[in-house]
Amino acid sequence: MNRKNVLSILWRWGRICIGCVLFAAGFQLFLQPNQISPGGVSGIAMVITYLTGAPTGVLIIVCNIPIFLLAWRALGRRFLIASVISMIVYSVFVDILEPVAFAITEDVLLAAVYGGALMGLGLGLVFSAGASTGGSDVVARLLALKFPHMNLGQLLLLVDVFVVLLSAVVFQSYEGALYAGIAIFMSSKVIDLILYGLNFAKVVYIISRNPDDLAKRITERLGRGVTILYGRGAYSGEEKEILLCAVAQRQIVELKRAAREADPEAFMIVSEAREVLGLGFQRNDN
Repeated sequence: MNRKNVLSILWRWGRICIGCVLFAAGFQLFLQPNQISPGGVSGIAMVITYLTGAPTGVLIIVCNIPIFLLAWRALGRRFLIASVISMIVYSVFVDILEPVAFAITEDVLLAAVYGGALMGLGLGLVFSAGASTGGSDVVARLLALKFPHMNLGQLLLLVDVFVVLLSAVVFQSYEGALYAGIAIFMSSKVIDLILYGLNFAKVVYIISRNPDDLAKRITERLGRGVTILYGRGAYSGEEKEILLCAVAQRQIVELKRAAREADPEAFMIVSEAREVLGLGFQRNDN
């Protein structure tokens, strides 16, 4: 094994460990002291701890066992082994921090915002390393196989709703459930920020009478490549050339100007691209 591979492995497991610590810190320093459910298995464990006094970290491990057994074949051995280790590390830190944990703030809104953001930062690092902390993370990945058009953060948001409602009943605080919603929303947004970044791109489809002129303008003025697709109008039967181009969000105004100059009647479809990998955009190193 060469030095590059060793550094890559260390970087991956470093992200996992740091992410688990941040996740546990957000849980113990902000959410649990204020009885704000983070959703998922951690939220279920919080409820059981409240009712029985059992250690939260141990409960997280116990609750995750059936989930990992269900996901063993669907998600692959490499991912699940890394996730089992991540889940154990997270659970251990939850119990390590529990005796010394204190509420950094007693303002429930601040606890929801900062606790959710800190947990999202931790989860985002773990996800970016190709692992998870178990529970709703694994359930969300199973759902992602069936609904690939949805972001992981959005799927987590859906999975956690039931647990939040359960905690509201047990804690007898529906106001707490509303704060939990804020925490989970913050967490999902930070997860997407870590995984997809801020530089959203635009994918543009253009049907023009002057495709060659427009393609040249895009290439020269925006420095972006253009792919020509061939289509046919369903009503007219006319053969058409369709320009496909991915541009940075800041370039969309210049692209529209170029299209208007080349063909004032050009038909454009502009859509969001969560992630664009390749030349001129983000490198695909994973």
